Amino acid sequence: MSFYLSLKATMIWCIIVVFAIANGIFRENFLELYVGKSIALPIIGITLSIIIFTITFLSFKLIEKNRPLIYLYIGMQWVFMTLLFEFFFGHFVMKKSWQELLQVFHVFEGNLFLLALLTSLFSP
Repeated sequence: MSFYLSLKATMIWCIIVVFAIANGIFRENFLELYVGKSIALPIIGITLSIIIFTITFLSFKLIEKNRPLIYLYIGMQWVFMTLLFEFFFGHFVMKKSWQELLQVFHVFEGNLFLLALLTSLFSP
């Protein structure tokens, strides 16, 4: 994958992150108040996956036609960047404990972060 293509993929990911943060703020400041955390978490997980897919679809013209393996590399780049952002931003900026950050993987508690990661991986 070329540097230029990787840079474009990074820019698209940055747009996704802005919407993902807004999605999280909406969950914490509005949705949880009205439907509770147990319902808000899966709703926001599904919403985030739709956001990722939609932004990928709308920006797909920026990623020129490539082999399928290149799209998988882009998806892997997005997953890697998302995990880095989630853990480093969450721990060092938001001051959350590592234990608290690992709760994003508790699917049976309604957290669908894994769905968002899979969407990031396969949307390109």
